[in-house]
Amino acid sequence: MRAETEAPNPTASTAVAAPPPGIRFAGIGDEAAPALADQIRAHQLLGWSAIELRGIDGVALADLDDAAFDSARTELHDAGLDVVCVDSRIANWARPVTGDFRLDRDELERLIPRCAALGTRYIRVMSYPDDPDGRLEEPEWGRRATARLKALAGQAQDAGLVLLHENCAGWAGSHADRALRLLEDVDSPALRLLFDTGNGIAYGYEGYDMLTALVDRVEHVQIKDARAEAGEVRYTLPGEGGCRVHDCLRLLLDHGYTGTWTIEPHRSVRPHEGRTDPGRDGVAEFVRYGRALERLAADLPHAGKTGDTR
Repeated sequence: MRAETEAPNPTASTAVAAPPPGIRFAGIGDEAAPALADQIRAHQLLGWSAIELRGIDGVALADLDDAAFDSARTELHDAGLDVVCVDSRIANWARPVTGDFRLDRDELERLIPRCAALGTRYIRVMSYPDDPDGRLEEPEWGRRATARLKALAGQAQDAGLVLLHENCAGWAGSHADRALRLLEDVDSPALRLLFDTGNGIAYGYEGYDMLTALVDRVEHVQIKDARAEAGEVRYTLPGEGGCRVHDCLRLLLDHGYTGTWTIEPHRSVRPHEGRTDPGRDGVAEFVRYGRALERLAADLPHAGKTGDTR
């Protein structure tokens, strides 16, 4: 195991193991750097051909003006990077279930043509935190969250897109039974599940146990790891925390999962905490994190041989 204090070296370990069959590696770009050019460079150093987009130069994808968006699309195309998912703010930790629903409807409406232009059909969403000023009874919270997501799923389905609900902030974020109930009540092919391996530590549940209940419904995966220290969450390299990342990945493969494993290191960048600056070593740390995932994946059954990770 590499020490936490070891200096990151983005050129180290350039010969890496390919992902297991049917799996593709990607990363949330702004965890490496604000500028898209640096986000692209981080993925090129890893040799990965897929990226997940959240923000560019500190601006959410939906808020970019048309010229900035067109420029970003051209940069990604020229770099040969496929966009596998767009991480929206819809129903996230900053938008309680009693907030203005038009924010979410309008954001989705703006993302619809942008996802088409980027060639992705996936948009990450959550399921609305409770009203921080006047708590709702749980059934009412769930009813409101479900009604909103049902409307959003209809909007997405009409556009040929899929909303991916993350096990994060919101009514269904920390409870497998609620996530399954949400899917059942919305009853749309445009709502599926995104599983983040590292959110359990922060939100007070066992992530692996949740995954066992949801594994057959998971359509996208984000990779992070963490451990609790003195009442605080410390994010680690994958495999060095308490989130059983290796076990989660094996469980997914055992159940026939194919798709993307996207790194979300959270080592420096944590938007929900107002931390959005990866620092001058952000690209190097991002690459170090990606290499750690590659090593972890190489130890899984049916892992690929040394070679290209595209």
